[in-house]
Amino acid sequence: MAQPFNILIVGQAGRLQYEAVLFAASLRHGSPDFTGTLYVAEPQEGPRWDRNPRMSAAIKEVLETLGAVIVPFESRHFGKNYPHGNKIEALAALPADQPFVFFDTDTLVTGDLAAVPFDFSRPAASMRREGTWPVEELYWPGYTAIWKSLYDRFGLDFDGSLDLSQPDEYWERYLYFNAGWFFGSDPLAFGQRFTDYAVSIRDNPPEELVIQPLDPWLDQVVLPLVIHSFGGGRPGPELSGLDGDVTCHYRTLPLLYAREADQVVATLESVAAPNKIKKWLKQYDPFKRMIYQGRGQKVRALFDQNNLPRKEKALRNKIKAAGFWMR
Repeated sequence: MAQPFNILIVGQAGRLQYEAVLFAASLRHGSPDFTGTLYVAEPQEGPRWDRNPRMSAAIKEVLETLGAVIVPFESRHFGKNYPHGNKIEALAALPADQPFVFFDTDTLVTGDLAAVPFDFSRPAASMRREGTWPVEELYWPGYTAIWKSLYDRFGLDFDGSLDLSQPDEYWERYLYFNAGWFFGSDPLAFGQRFTDYAVSIRDNPPEELVIQPLDPWLDQVVLPLVIHSFGGGRPGPELSGLDGDVTCHYRTLPLLYAREADQVVATLESVAAPNKIKKWLKQYDPFKRMIYQGRGQKVRALFDQNNLPRKEKALRNKIKAAGFWMR
């Protein structure tokens, strides 16, 4: 039997609160046997935000009716200047020593998440990524030198992280994830290490990183180090349902309609249809136009889903050229 676990997403004023409602509704729809707790972590007002980041009271009430538990967290190291840091600091709001799975809020549950056989003693994360970091520069030292400097910073086994089936100096040889989902056995220990490593690299990067951008990539730079430090690594085939037929990290609704499977589109429109959900989702203009006014289906008609461009940038450009891009 699959081990019980909790789920963490981040809810915040603006787009994320509406995505949180959609996530929670899709979890109830796709995984009715889920017995853990869905935690929606909410950043609180403080000096690292220039405006109140909390969700509206009405949205929080909707989330609670969908079975979510709202938990506050303080932005001590990140905030407005690096909102991706929410996923790092939010882990401190979860109960200690209880297995967790984090999902980016722009994720749809399309299957039975409760049946996924997570091994929480061996953390992993999403492999649905492109070679976005490090960035090849004219005078850069190369992939090996950059990644090794990070593993050396924290006393980690660099060689043990490599995929030796990939050629030297090719980005897939090096442990690199999309931070759209990841999991572990103890959110407090995981979050503390994630925080410590991220702050260290942000504030005092190794010299090999001098010309490398860390915004917005910091979380994805640090995540492989944290996972490797806890004895984890690349996910095995038993987790293929994540980014597969169990969950979909859609990123934006235009991208969802452009490239995802028919099952994902059907799940989205089914989950969003009930009036008690529609009432709230339509308050966010991209959801209203894409789902309820049919713009999403117009985006889908632009593409042959069996022959999509290899690069996401090409998808975005074609959607924008047609005047259908929304975020």
